[in-house]
Amino acid sequence: MIYLIPTPIGNLEDITLRAIRLLKEVDLILAEDTRVSIKLLKHFEIGTPLQSFHMHNEHKKVETVVEHLKNGKTVALISDAGTPGISDPGFLLVREALKEGVEVQCLPGPTALIPALVQSGIPCDRFVFEGFLPPKKGRQTRLEQMALETRTQVFYESPHKLLKTLEQLVTFFGANRSIAVVREISKLYESTFRGSAQEGLDFFEVHPPKGEFVIVVEGLKK
Repeated sequence: MIYLIPTPIGNLEDITLRAIRLLKEVDLILAEDTRVSIKLLKHFEIGTPLQSFHMHNEHKKVETVVEHLKNGKTVALISDAGTPGISDPGFLLVREALKEGVEVQCLPGPTALIPALVQSGIPCDRFVFEGFLPPKKGRQTRLEQMALETRTQVFYESPHKLLKTLEQLVTFFGANRSIAVVREISKLYESTFRGSAQEGLDFFEVHPPKGEFVIVVEGLKK
């Protein structure tokens, strides 16, 4: 059995009782960055063996991990924060485990996109999650496609690219398109900007972006 276990994106109290129990019970924990995860495990007094499993080594390690699983071991996969597989490592291991008949379970738990969407004030009954936009190649094409989407769109952005992205939203979506920019969800300096794309650009030009961001964009009105 492999468990995909969401970990807090900020406040450690957001972890579930079931997640803590399973992290103590499994034979092995795979972590995106062991230096980050060890702090969480120590906080909850979890002494399970820990190994790294990230985008740079997952192709090399996945076969060994699947063999452990086929031999009856239980493994938990965690990322630095949030739910594994959502803009984080996880898909490759899940796919290979399922091919080999290994059972996979994902626990419900923290992920940045849902709180940002729900508190944005933008319709959340139908939405599209875009993850991170392409850094260069294909970025303009993606934005042109997104500008025509009628559903609400949610995506992640880093602080050093936020201004560029807001400029592009004004260009491709229009200055008046409603957006919400949610920063540092569940952390000490959590904040939410709500307004038009142009207002968002003006705001963050004056307030230099710091932290991790989720952007919610209103869909094109028919």
